[in-house]
Amino acid sequence: MIARRTTRRIHVGPVAVGGGAPIAVQSMTNTLTDDAEATVRQIHELERAGCEIVRVAVPDMAAARALTAIRAQIAIPLIADIHFDARLAVAAMEHGAQGIRINPGNLGGPDKLARVVDAAKLHRVPIRVGVNSGSIEKGLLARFGYPTPERPDALIESALDNVRLLEEHGFYEIKISIKSSDVLTTIAGYRQLADRTDYPLHLGVTEAGGLIAGTVKSSVALGILLAEGIGDTFRISLTRDPVEELRVGFELLRALRIRERGPELISCPTCGRTRIDLFTLAERVERHLQTMRSPLKVAVMGCVVNGPGEAKEADIGIAGGHGVGIIFKKGQLYRKVPEADLLPVFLEELEKMEAERQADA
Repeated sequence: MIARRTTRRIHVGPVAVGGGAPIAVQSMTNTLTDDAEATVRQIHELERAGCEIVRVAVPDMAAARALTAIRAQIAIPLIADIHFDARLAVAAMEHGAQGIRINPGNLGGPDKLARVVDAAKLHRVPIRVGVNSGSIEKGLLARFGYPTPERPDALIESALDNVRLLEEHGFYEIKISIKSSDVLTTIAGYRQLADRTDYPLHLGVTEAGGLIAGTVKSSVALGILLAEGIGDTFRISLTRDPVEELRVGFELLRALRIRERGPELISCPTCGRTRIDLFTLAERVERHLQTMRSPLKVAVMGCVVNGPGEAKEADIGIAGGHGVGIIFKKGQLYRKVPEADLLPVFLEELEKMEAERQADA
């Protein structure tokens, strides 16, 4: 059983963060934020995949103004990502942002920071202090050097210095992130930061890469930290459709037995007995499972000979053969189906099982 680190609790909209609240899985849109229609469409896709907090880039005033329309059409909290411009931070909150991500030290000085903090207090908006390896102050780099696994001090001191700037204004609704593209630096930095503050922490490996590299790097770094009880929210950063980030994120939580959302997919790696396009079949089933909430075990197997036996712990599964497939439940044959109809019939059976489980809940 993982013992969570004790932190303060803040709220991003209605979502509790820290203080024993469930670890929240976040993502970020890659649409132009001033295109409210496209941004809302993508957020709806993220919501269906389980996203609990969403962040959008606010590079200009048009994007800040679009937040009003975006927030009105979505169900999850909306965070505005701001760089350098205090005016945009204030405008984002005025137009409905329920959280902002800033680096307080690069907003243009104490007066501008004071205006941002005043707006955050007025609108009851928490602030994430976000520090990346590439945005550390020159003085800290001269003192500590570029962050490494052996010495991540510059990252930590930058984050805590920026937190102090907010505290000096009497502001404490804070979450902290210190991101590096290096896995070991990320782990070392968060471990040390967790020992020095009780603010909730947002985890992430920045610029992690595409689907394979990004999944591996993020899962290693975040998996180790989460297993040690460190982390209150996180994002899997991938150079992919952001929906993929949610798929990886929830599977990571499932693997650590921290949280389970929706069904678990069991699928075989294929072999010479496989006579169907198992890769495509498994991918389409997995995408459908992202829209479901019941904690079912679902199997997609390559052959009817060994499939049901190898996946007998699954609540429901399919296996392919020569022009025909089978649907099985708990290892027992339930139904034979022509191969061309296998996927739609199976998805229909999944929906029936989902409805039954939800009715019994």
